[in-house]
Amino acid sequence: MQLLYKIAEQEGINLKNASRLTGGDINDVFLMTTSTQKLVVKLNNKFIFPEMFKKEALALHKLAETNTFRIPKVMRIGELDNQAYLIMEHIESGVQTKDFWSNFGLNLAQLHKHTAENFGWEDQNYIGSLVQHNERFSGSSEFYISQRLKPQIKEAEKNGFAFQNLDVFYKNVTEIIPKNEPPALIHGDLWSGNYMVDVHQKPVLIDPAICFASREMDLAMMKLFGGFPDDLFQVYQTHYPLQNNWESRIELYQLYYLLVHLNLFGESYLNRVTQIIKGYS
Repeated sequence: MQLLYKIAEQEGINLKNASRLTGGDINDVFLMTTSTQKLVVKLNNKFIFPEMFKKEALALHKLAETNTFRIPKVMRIGELDNQAYLIMEHIESGVQTKDFWSNFGLNLAQLHKHTAENFGWEDQNYIGSLVQHNERFSGSSEFYISQRLKPQIKEAEKNGFAFQNLDVFYKNVTEIIPKNEPPALIHGDLWSGNYMVDVHQKPVLIDPAICFASREMDLAMMKLFGGFPDDLFQVYQTHYPLQNNWESRIELYQLYYLLVHLNLFGESYLNRVTQIIKGYS
């Protein structure tokens, strides 16, 4: 806790008290209370996760610029005593109303309509504690294979896992992914732990892993571990219809996130990864 007071002094914040918040797997997360407001601060080792908070702040700014979801405002980023920190506004939690998921679906459709010339992003960033590569490509399948699948498969092989028929698999992926889908600004790690409800019953997005990619990636992640009702996807389809046969590509895009989990948490995810690769080979 002493570090928090040193950070507050460095940033000119009149800190009254601080308490630990739950939910930080990679970072230590605290609530800082000042005389006028509440703030959330994330801490981690700046040598283990270089520039993680700089990249997260950039992503939050980019999402906020779309005026779709509510996004926590970034107040400060900095370093002290080998620790990096990110200070954000604290958003009070509210209760979902009957319109919440309709609003979520509409906001997500509007977010995904923000596009770019190429797939990718201006720099590497993180998904969880893993580096996420974002070299720009003009084609969706090229980006997904080279910047999403291959780095995670390479990491998995370093961890002792082996996969068959990858050349055939990559060839099929190139043919399966639509070639006329524009790049979409995606959250990139949209599971049920990365949204919240504010006191105005509005959806809030946190902990992004953004890039311009196929928008089906966000939808695939949302369907991987559950927590999002069918109503949301129906509203989304009304406002930004998906391409034909998008359901048949859900597992293909879930593969990236399952590979991430395989590399983070181990072989309990291996069978599912292997099944998907086999199914598209």
